[in-house]
Amino acid sequence: MKRIDYDDRQHQVYAKGRALGPGAMARWMAAFRAEAPGSRPLTVLDLGSGTGRFSPALAGTFGGPVYGVEPSERMRAIAMAEAAHPEVAYLAGEAADIPLPDAAVDLVLMFLSFHHVQDRARAAREIARVLKPDGRVFIRSTFAGRIHDLWWRAFFPRTWEIEEAMFPTVPETEALFAEAGLTKARLVQVTHPYEGEVAADVERLKLRPISTFDHMDEAELADGFDRMDAALARGDIPVPGPAVLDMLVLSR
Repeated sequence: MKRIDYDDRQHQVYAKGRALGPGAMARWMAAFRAEAPGSRPLTVLDLGSGTGRFSPALAGTFGGPVYGVEPSERMRAIAMAEAAHPEVAYLAGEAADIPLPDAAVDLVLMFLSFHHVQDRARAAREIARVLKPDGRVFIRSTFAGRIHDLWWRAFFPRTWEIEEAMFPTVPETEALFAEAGLTKARLVQVTHPYEGEVAADVERLKLRPISTFDHMDEAELADGFDRMDAALARGDIPVPGPAVLDMLVLSR
């Protein structure tokens, strides 16, 4: 599938469109703590850190330095301006070319970024290279064959097809990392609470901060949002419940 250029449009909308509420952020930090090595502090690589959505919280949770590595210059600039933290350094780089020395980090997080990587085999080798011997890798991703039925998906039915093509399967991901010397610890399901308000979330979704929308044409997007507005006006969109989301945990 085509590569999404976050310097083109997404950098303008990502921070607002993909912001997490305090409960969701706390839930993810708890999930990361539960699967991370037990010692503290930990050095963390936030790989595909975007606008710094997680980097400051990772520093606060694990007490060590965090390296936010992001290929998009404009996403990285927003992170440095709006998600600054004394223990976080935002660096130019990508998963297949990580600007860190060997065995530099205890923990690698890829939160909804692995599917954007063009050379996934090389990325797996790079991640293994920078990881310490007892380190962990968290791949928070949608996986083909395990696409979640999110509340907005009914208005954009082709997103099922797009995401089946966009995301790797769990076995494919495991195999890539196994070749690099990392093995699956477990596939964790994390309950992500719904903290929003439906009308406000409809407006946020219209920013099109989800890369799936970049694989759709303007006519089908307009049709989906028109039907969404009509359903909202009728009161036909119920308040969504929590979503149960996947995170693949890898270790040496």
